[in-house]
Amino acid sequence: MTDSPILITGGAGFIGSCLAKQLVLTAAQNVIVLDKLTYAGNLDSLEEIKNHELYKFIEGDICDSDLVTDILVKHNPRGIINLAAESHVDRSIDGPALFVQTNVVGTCNLLDSCFQYWRDQPAATQEQFRFLHVSTDEVYGSLGPTGLFSETTAYQPNSPYAASKAAADHFVRAYHHTFGLPVLTTNCSNNYGPFQFPEKLIPLMISKAVQREPLPIYGDGSNIRDWLHVEDHCRALRTVFNQGEPGRVYNIGGNSERTNLEIVHAICDIVDKLNKQEHCSRELITFVTDRPGHDQRYAIDCSRLSTELNWQPQYQFESGLEQTIDWYLQNSPWTKRVMDGSYRGQRLGKHQ
Repeated sequence: MTDSPILITGGAGFIGSCLAKQLVLTAAQNVIVLDKLTYAGNLDSLEEIKNHELYKFIEGDICDSDLVTDILVKHNPRGIINLAAESHVDRSIDGPALFVQTNVVGTCNLLDSCFQYWRDQPAATQEQFRFLHVSTDEVYGSLGPTGLFSETTAYQPNSPYAASKAAADHFVRAYHHTFGLPVLTTNCSNNYGPFQFPEKLIPLMISKAVQREPLPIYGDGSNIRDWLHVEDHCRALRTVFNQGEPGRVYNIGGNSERTNLEIVHAICDIVDKLNKQEHCSRELITFVTDRPGHDQRYAIDCSRLSTELNWQPQYQFESGLEQTIDWYLQNSPWTKRVMDGSYRGQRLGKHQ
């Protein structure tokens, strides 16, 4: 199994492409990327490894059981890391059904195809195989002013997106306890970094600040998120995949709680500094009607991951944010290419 590839579903997305590049370039690991190439999946994000001998791309949908089975039988992967998902809360408010189809039905189909493949393998291959399901801290609901989400926190999803991910998590657990499939689950906090689709808070605010457009902040900007650099997240995923105990859940956080207003203030100041602008981007901030069901605070306790598997985030948020902003400023053609479709930075998730 040493030379067998790892199959990354959703590998042309923000996190998946970072993981694929880490595995190929840092770990010299054979990788197969399966991606449907929706609006958030872009082969531009994999440009660095597109001609690498350890990398193979397959366009397709995890809901296509025949395709998934064919990939498993033909390539004999030593494991799967499932990052295929619809992930934007605002879009889930506008259209929950797509999230159910991809995040729930797709994950269930992937699990079933994997189980059919896994159970027919020799015992030694079964022992080494892993199915790593990548989830979110949003399944836990909302925290008050204090406390942290742990792996034993009860699920209380409050958005259609969170509900779809919670359902997928439960199917992953069920396939381990019912069928013995060696699964792992991670629940991470908010990611940031290069190559993130510009509908998410940080890249959206960077783009709008550069273009001198209004910077819309939901409510009063007091909602708090824990921020995790995508490179740190992908190192954690590799650690869990290689060292985690089957059946276990591992929370991944960046230990960087910030209010949304603090995030936007920091972005404004860094954009102004890097662009050597005379005007103040903070003047562009405007407060808009809050998102329906907007959770107030997320914060992750990742002590299990740090204690049991010896992982720690390497990025400090301030330096990581500046590096990220500098990347977007230097790579504006990438942003223009990925926004060639219907999304142009407009407000989503108003539930009207």
